[in-house]
Amino acid sequence: MKKERSQAKLGAERTRRSIVKLLKHHGAMDALHLANELHVTAMAVRQHLYRLQEEGLVSFSEEPRSMGRPAKMWALTSEANRLFPDGYADLTISLIESMKEAFGEDGLDRMLDIRNRNQIMEYQSKVSKDLTLKERLNAFAASRTAEGYMAEIIENEDGSYSFVEKHCPICEAARACSGLCKKEVEMFKQVLGADLEITRSEHILEGDIRCVYVITPPIGRE
Repeated sequence: MKKERSQAKLGAERTRRSIVKLLKHHGAMDALHLANELHVTAMAVRQHLYRLQEEGLVSFSEEPRSMGRPAKMWALTSEANRLFPDGYADLTISLIESMKEAFGEDGLDRMLDIRNRNQIMEYQSKVSKDLTLKERLNAFAASRTAEGYMAEIIENEDGSYSFVEKHCPICEAARACSGLCKKEVEMFKQVLGADLEITRSEHILEGDIRCVYVITPPIGRE
C-alpha cells in the first residue's frame, strides 16, 4: 500500500511538471487542451491546476466563448520562473552590484560591451552567413536554446519570422542590470544580418510571458 501511494505521488508530480512545461512552451491553455496533450481527463488536469495555483505557480483568466460559460485560461506566474534555469541569478546579481560599486556605471558598461562582443563572436561561429535566413534562424535558435532560452522560430504569413524565447535564464540579472537586454536587437542583427529589420514585440521584463523578435528580410530576398 505504501509503495502504491509513493508511485501515485510520483505520477502526480510528473503530471504537474508536464503541465508547467506545456504552459511554458505554449502560453495560456485551458484544462481541456492540457488534458488532450497529456492524454488524461480534464477533471484530473483541473485537480493538478488547483494544486499548482495553491503553490502560486499558475493563475487563470476567463476567456468568453460563443457558447456556454467562459473558459479558464491557465498561465504560469512569475513565481514559476524558479522552476527553470536561472543562469545562477543570485551570484550574477551579486557580481553586478559588486562591479557597480568597484568600477561605477561606466566600468559596468565597458564590461557589458566586452560580453556583447564575445557573445556575438560565439554566435557568428555557429551561424554561417552562407546559410539561408531560415537556416540561420534555426541555428541561432539552437544556440540560444542550449543556453536556456527555449527558442523557436515561427514563419509568418507575410514572409517575416518570429524568433520566440519562452524563457530568460538571465531574467533576474537583467532586472538588476538593464544593459544586459538593451543591446539584444543590435546583437541579433550582427548575428543574422545587418540588412534585416528586427523589432522586439514582446518582452518578459515588461510583463509578457515571452520575448518575441519579429525579423523581416529585405523585399525580394529570403
